[in-house]
Amino acid sequence: MKLRLIGVGFLAGMLSLASANAMAQSKLEPINAVEGISEYRLDNGLQVLLFPDQTKETVTVNVTYRVGSKHENYGETGMAHLLEHLVFKGTPKHKDIPAELSAAGARPNGTTWTDRTNYFETFSATEENIEWALSMESSRMVDSFISKEDLDSEMTVVRNEFERGENSPFRVTLQHIASVAYDWHNYGKSTIGARSDLENVPIDRLKAFYKKYYQPDNATLIVAGKFEEKDMLARIQKYFGVIPKPERVLPTLYTSEPAKAGERSVTVRRVGDAQIVGAAYHIPAGSHPDFAAIEVLSQVLGDTPSGRLHKAIVENKLASRVYGFNFQWQEPGLAFYFAEVDKASDLSKTKDVLLDVVESLNSNPITQDEVDRVKRSLIKNIELTSNSSERIALGLSEWLAMGDWRLYFLNRDRIETVTLEDVQRVANTYLVRNNRTLGQFIPSETAERVTIPAVESVADMVDGYKGREQVAQGELFEPSFDNIESRSEVVAFNNGTKAVMLDKKTRGESVSLTMMFQFGNLDKLMNKGMVGNATATMLTRGAAGMSRQEIQDEFDKLKARVSISGGSSLAFASISTTKENLAAVMTLVEKIMKQPEFDAKEFEQYKSTMKVDIEQNLQDPQQLAFNQYGRLMNPYPKGHPLHSATFETMLENLEKLSLDDLKAFHKEFYTDDNLLVSIVGDFDKAEIKKVLEQSFTSWGSDVDYQRLSNAYQEIEAQNIVFDTPDKENATFVAALMLPVGQKHADAPALELGNYIFGGGFLNSRMATRLRQEDGLSYGAGSFISQLPEDDKTTFGAYAICAPQNLDKVEVGFKEEMARLLKDGFTDEEVAAAKSGILQSKKVSRAQDRELAGTLRNTIRYDRDLQWYADYEAKMAALTTEEVNAVMRKYFDLDKISIIKAGDMQKAKSGE
Repeated sequence: MKLRLIGVGFLAGMLSLASANAMAQSKLEPINAVEGISEYRLDNGLQVLLFPDQTKETVTVNVTYRVGSKHENYGETGMAHLLEHLVFKGTPKHKDIPAELSAAGARPNGTTWTDRTNYFETFSATEENIEWALSMESSRMVDSFISKEDLDSEMTVVRNEFERGENSPFRVTLQHIASVAYDWHNYGKSTIGARSDLENVPIDRLKAFYKKYYQPDNATLIVAGKFEEKDMLARIQKYFGVIPKPERVLPTLYTSEPAKAGERSVTVRRVGDAQIVGAAYHIPAGSHPDFAAIEVLSQVLGDTPSGRLHKAIVENKLASRVYGFNFQWQEPGLAFYFAEVDKASDLSKTKDVLLDVVESLNSNPITQDEVDRVKRSLIKNIELTSNSSERIALGLSEWLAMGDWRLYFLNRDRIETVTLEDVQRVANTYLVRNNRTLGQFIPSETAERVTIPAVESVADMVDGYKGREQVAQGELFEPSFDNIESRSEVVAFNNGTKAVMLDKKTRGESVSLTMMFQFGNLDKLMNKGMVGNATATMLTRGAAGMSRQEIQDEFDKLKARVSISGGSSLAFASISTTKENLAAVMTLVEKIMKQPEFDAKEFEQYKSTMKVDIEQNLQDPQQLAFNQYGRLMNPYPKGHPLHSATFETMLENLEKLSLDDLKAFHKEFYTDDNLLVSIVGDFDKAEIKKVLEQSFTSWGSDVDYQRLSNAYQEIEAQNIVFDTPDKENATFVAALMLPVGQKHADAPALELGNYIFGGGFLNSRMATRLRQEDGLSYGAGSFISQLPEDDKTTFGAYAICAPQNLDKVEVGFKEEMARLLKDGFTDEEVAAAKSGILQSKKVSRAQDRELAGTLRNTIRYDRDLQWYADYEAKMAALTTEEVNAVMRKYFDLDKISIIKAGDMQKAKSGE
């Protein structure tokens, strides 16, 4: 019997909102409650987790199904991921889900992994949006179309995603290692699946898989954000409670991996510009008590710059980069350690050192300082993540797939109590030769098998677990322009530094701060493009008598995420931390910005890493195509600070780059004379004003600052082709420059028109044509960038595809552009786009980091928030005729440049 959750009459006959409310009160009582999250279960088996957070004007709805690649049988590989795509195709009640997501201004996605598949959307917290999201998710739980027509088109899209992954040397290497590491378990198979299964799976088999696993008793609904719990329970009963509990019984998976009798190896030989060596070791499941110690161990080995692999390999110039990580799965998984090596180096030397470092911890024990450092970093990240109900909601997907959502908190507690002895024990147990996948098979005289312990009962682990006191909950904050402006204060200092401050109570007393340092002028900045980038990158690699590691350690102690970046005329500092630590973090950032060490050893590591990164781009179709797009949209001569260089030129400039260049650049240009600061969150305003006064108002430069003009330039349309042999995926890009800036009267219409043409989620004209209808591309769309002070807009359209489909993609793009110019957009498209964009902008204002960026721009461009309100009002007032007129005014197919990158032999053969 087919289950359907459709039709107003059916729902009205079953349940009114009032009766739903009564049912929620009478039947639904919390099963468990931990740190603000309450668990309920409906009669049909649906698990519900509610996380109210009144500090946000958004709601996140997430549905996690306990089905992933490990549940696939012979001939079904990739089926879970393929279904993830197909449930976006619609239901009888929600026929165009991508259009609805765009109209709601939602931030959605769906992801598939080994143990679970999840779907989520974050949107503005209105009753209409909440009702829509719950209706949509309940409808596609049991009533998605899953049609042959959709399978035929989406199969090629997923195959295109498969081909895209084949372009990545790292991904291909990791996939081969995993496949050799497992004999029987499906964890050894990639989630994307085998090409043959994707191309041949019968629709009936896919429908059966869907009906088997997409049911309420195999799912968890998570709702986080601004809502009242009792009201939300009633709504959930209304939409999900009427779905019958299925009669089928899901089978128990019982395949497990035996202990390995010896080391294993695999070699991948493909075209590329960098070498990779990696080792994988079998480890317990993510729920196992040992896993917390393994997390610490992986960072002790793989972190940069404190990790042992970095010190032994990168600092000795045997690799440009190293890293270590674990896969947290419901059943025993893998820990990986990798090194990226220049193609001219001896890979065997790097391999020998990597294995020696990883497998000699018994004779070279881990230290207490190493464990303490890593624990501080891990705990900091957990605590900062805990300040966002949205991030917690999505993070719970991973842990409930491992057995129970409370493992999220239990794992945090375990990390806090990890000891040096725990880390040393797991290192001695799991990081041994016979548990490794890398190298060649060598017979051994005696068996050396490592048995991975099983988790007997997750339920027993979490039984009675209550967690700890909740963090500060923050205040209800309405992200309207009037409210934001009334709560904001602009402070100007004598040297030219300006700051805009918005203090409010936030969850966990979190605060976000951004700094923009403006310096230099056109004459002084000529021929200094790469120098500016390198200078900013080197700042956190040693400053004020502190090493790179000491800086990182101090940020961890202060529970701060800090990034510093820059270029030829700007430098940026971004801070996320807590109220009690903000002043200390700002003081440390001041030292980093003003007193860099420019350590020679760190500089050589930087150059080595950059060299390998650039070399890999030389054979990457996507990187080549978008690099050329940047060159077309910035047609400045070599040496100009806005010039976009080729990768070959970047390598030449990198070779010439010296530490003296960086020291001179910093001394000449870095200043706080034109510093712009924005702060949003929970902080002491008087204290922070004092810090700014003392630290960022007396650092001057002899070079006058003058903004670099980036005006529109008319360029001739070009057709450019890059040949990248042996790459399974190709990239198409179209480029056009327009004489319109953000202040131009036509700017709102251009933004709206681009949203319809290629900016919406899966339902733009580009995505509908190339992905939904033609099935040529996994990712297709368009974008625009409108400059705030110059009359210049850059437009780009893109698609990834198989090389043999490049010409078809170009035809599809041109036909859609021609259709737009001839027939225009419809009233329905314009209305939906307005709704989507304006709600998305409101969601952006509800995010502290994004709001900080907007506020910074008000003082940078001498605007108030009314400017943005007026801009949105102009967009809301646009008619369909006005939007069409603006698009026809500026777009001309004959003026659009086309860039294609891929294996041109495959493109020409069509095979």
